[in-house]
Amino acid sequence: MEAFYNSITLPISYTYSSINSCSGSSNSGPGRRLGPGPYMECMIWSKLPVQLVDRVIVFLPPPAFFRARLVCKRWYSLLFSHTFLELYLQLCPRHHWFIFFKHRRTLMTYNYRRNDGNENSCEGYLFDPYEFAWYRLCFPLIPPNFSPASSSGGLICWASDDAGPKTLILCNPIIGSISQLPPTVTPRLFPAVGLTVGPTSIDITVAGDDLTSPFAVKNLTAEGFHIDGNGSYSIWATNSSLPRLCSLESGQMVLVQGKYYCMNYNPFSVLVHDMEANDWWKIQAPMRRFLRSPSLVESRGKLVLVAAVEKSKLNVPKSLRLWSLQSSGSTWVEIERMPHQVYAEFEEFEGRRGFDSVGHGDFIVVVIRNYEKALLFDIYTKVWQWIPPCPFIHAGCEGGDGELHGFPLEPRIATPVTGLVDQFPLSFQSFN
Repeated sequence: MEAFYNSITLPISYTYSSINSCSGSSNSGPGRRLGPGPYMECMIWSKLPVQLVDRVIVFLPPPAFFRARLVCKRWYSLLFSHTFLELYLQLCPRHHWFIFFKHRRTLMTYNYRRNDGNENSCEGYLFDPYEFAWYRLCFPLIPPNFSPASSSGGLICWASDDAGPKTLILCNPIIGSISQLPPTVTPRLFPAVGLTVGPTSIDITVAGDDLTSPFAVKNLTAEGFHIDGNGSYSIWATNSSLPRLCSLESGQMVLVQGKYYCMNYNPFSVLVHDMEANDWWKIQAPMRRFLRSPSLVESRGKLVLVAAVEKSKLNVPKSLRLWSLQSSGSTWVEIERMPHQVYAEFEEFEGRRGFDSVGHGDFIVVVIRNYEKALLFDIYTKVWQWIPPCPFIHAGCEGGDGELHGFPLEPRIATPVTGLVDQFPLSFQSFN
């Protein structure tokens, strides 16, 4: 895939650049590229109906779409065409991509750095697992002291870093649009955030790290935000109590079939939040006494737990395993074990630094902390592959001062559901 053109003008000032990590090789990624096609007679193809051309453009991945906008004025204006965007929302295919941010890990949360030295801008790195291509995205409208917390439906939810009521921002990273939500009611430090974006609704859950005093936090409560196209809304008015003695240090929720899941620590277990019943409970993690660096991911509509297994006193080989939560809601079944040869190489690079996992569609990415190495697992083909390092990190920031933290992202050039927030009859506080 060719690079984006930096000169493309979007509705806001915005930078979108890329590097294809597989350039020069037609078979180096899981996707396959087509060679030069047969000769196209312009006298024939130039007479295709406009409606048919638009339907073809709808199926282009975002990088190809933005390159195509340079062809002519009409194609350039498609991003602003209501007719085209309606067609896009009806037909556009799903792209199971990932977005990563550079951050420093602290005791309780992630501190995201501004990679270009400019405190008024932030960068993210979009990864296409089909083509093994990296793209750099800039977020000039995200104010300082905000960090990405969750993602869904083509949007990223950013949460304020300051202790107190949390301000949340919904951002479409492809077109750079932002929408601000009203601040939460309960003061919190670094809560876990769950985001669910549907075609006509937005639901957000913020849980844990209640500030019981200026010097103490406890995981006590959760509060919810809801708004939909039918005029129904609840502005942090849906409250619930967390289970006793829970620890949400992971800070990230995974949505699977109407329920949020997040890791609970000391000891390892899984917290579950039923959105419809507004209820919380715990379920036991598999082999919880022997897990290292456990992560929950969503893959193909199921909850998957990814973790290293180490039984030092038993005759069981070390490995990285995947378990799937069954429909009963309490039973785990092992679905994959990293091949021994791959794990030996992974263990050598990982060096007990720890690792994080993020899943989307058929893909799961395992990122080694404070290191450039990452593995991609394709659940459909059962293939493990090393991902080429993100080239923008080495070019744009000093090495060794952070790590990549990832979110699943379905890139979209239109997310009209944010209009519900923009038109809401409340005076939300300003960023400044």
